[in-house]
Amino acid sequence: MARIRKKPQAATAKAGAKLQLKWVRSAIAAPIKHKLVVKGLGFTRLNQVIEREDTPSIRGMVAKVPHLVAIVK
Repeated sequence: MARIRKKPQAATAKAGAKLQLKWVRSAIAAPIKHKLVVKGLGFTRLNQVIEREDTPSIRGMVAKVPHLVAIVK
């Protein structure tokens, strides 16, 4: 009999929680993949503050470029 393992749920905030992100450093000298992550988050200009849902995918994107993006709130 096979064991069925449930995936552990990510420890995130309440459903519908929001993150405020700020683009703090230019991506000019950054690798292309980092530029694509910044664009994928929805940033269009430096020092812009945006609001995104607090999901594991968004947190993963921010974790890839912590030197370019900061979590404000």
